[in-house]
Amino acid sequence: MKEKPNMNSEAAKELDKVEKQFEAFDEDVKRMTFDRMDKTPKKEEEPQTRMSQSEIAKAQDIYLKPHKSVSCQDKFNENFRAEYNFAKEYVQFQAENKEIIGESIDIWTRPFAGMPAEWWKVPVNKPVWGPRYLAEQLKRCYYHRLVMQPTVGVGSDHAGQYYGSMAVDTTVQRLDAVPVSSKRSVFMGSTTF
Repeated sequence: MKEKPNMNSEAAKELDKVEKQFEAFDEDVKRMTFDRMDKTPKKEEEPQTRMSQSEIAKAQDIYLKPHKSVSCQDKFNENFRAEYNFAKEYVQFQAENKEIIGESIDIWTRPFAGMPAEWWKVPVNKPVWGPRYLAEQLKRCYYHRLVMQPTVGVGSDHAGQYYGSMAVDTTVQRLDAVPVSSKRSVFMGSTTF
């Protein structure tokens, strides 16, 4: 920090208090790592649309293709060819938009270097066929809800006393891809792709 300006003793004391509060808050934020955030419980929700096996069998097969593709100059690393072949396999899933219920999902993907970036329009609440990497990216769309825990007194000043420390309350799934199990599906009924 830069050197302190010239001020009276009370102002210097207040500045020291504020500096200590800021350092305590900074330490609290540094202690929150992504590993700790990922261990928080996910908010449990019911699927938006339940379909029976007969409804799935009667449903029209919808195969997704990217609406737009932007090429890149990178070369594909052949060491990742097996992972790429696995990721590009088409699986049947049902996309859900949990933030804006019923609205289709627009999403960009680029799972491997050397691949073009692809823009997908994914319809929601109906079984569709798409590449595994698209379904996995939809599964990874979540955020952490942070709250202040009122257990610890952080400090006080002329405005009042401050209580709390930063903590992760829950992990909220923003978009989701639920596997569809049918006899026609390549997917074998586990909860992940």
